[in-house]
Amino acid sequence: MSTTETTVDPAEVAKFEAMAADWWDPTGKFKPLHMLNPTRLDYITRQIAAEFDRDLNAPSPFEGLRLLDIGCGGGLLSEPMARLGATVVGADAAERNIPVARIHAEQSGLDIDYRHVTAEAMAEDGEQFDVVLNMEVVEHVSDPLAYLTACQQLLKPGGLMICSTINRNPKSFAVAIVGAEWVMRWLPKGTHEWNKFITPEELKELITNAGLTHVDATGFVFNPILWTWSLSPRDLSVNYVTSSVKPR
Repeated sequence: MSTTETTVDPAEVAKFEAMAADWWDPTGKFKPLHMLNPTRLDYITRQIAAEFDRDLNAPSPFEGLRLLDIGCGGGLLSEPMARLGATVVGADAAERNIPVARIHAEQSGLDIDYRHVTAEAMAEDGEQFDVVLNMEVVEHVSDPLAYLTACQQLLKPGGLMICSTINRNPKSFAVAIVGAEWVMRWLPKGTHEWNKFITPEELKELITNAGLTHVDATGFVFNPILWTWSLSPRDLSVNYVTSSVKPR
């Protein structure tokens, strides 16, 4: 790890290190992410394809693109990005996540560069990427603006950042904390802190202040009757995702 300034919150890292072994268990502590992952991938792949003029029906549509999955966890997004042809670096501040991700990638026959490192350290080293996936991380850092600025520095001019988080309102407290943690017990109690959630307006301002151009915001909406997730450009009330680009 670099000695550079970092926005890592040790208490937040400890939460995810405690769950590291469960990353690839679809019925375990990361069940919500496994359920959400196909919808996340639908949004991510379409945004990358549109930004870089790629045909998703091609054998390796993201070949030639260098992609960073920051806060990669066990590699739930890194692996499908590698299968689509991208050169993938998966980075996480939680050290115990990295061997889990490496072993699963090896078992899957995938070449992914997993690192125990922070966004700030990589930016300091001058790393550059076409795409930065920044999914469900910004609500866990100590300084969101400094963190997003580091992510902006990691992008090449014309690069794309996809960033998701959770809105902050009474509904998100009811759904993401009471529902997911207390009632359904999909996540351990205390995984999320409601006061760290970020509204779409706040995130747009943070992204802009970090030096990126905000281009899209879309909601991830859960249907408790059909037990499915879908994308909604109108409903950003709980989980949502944004796209932004670095000016050329």
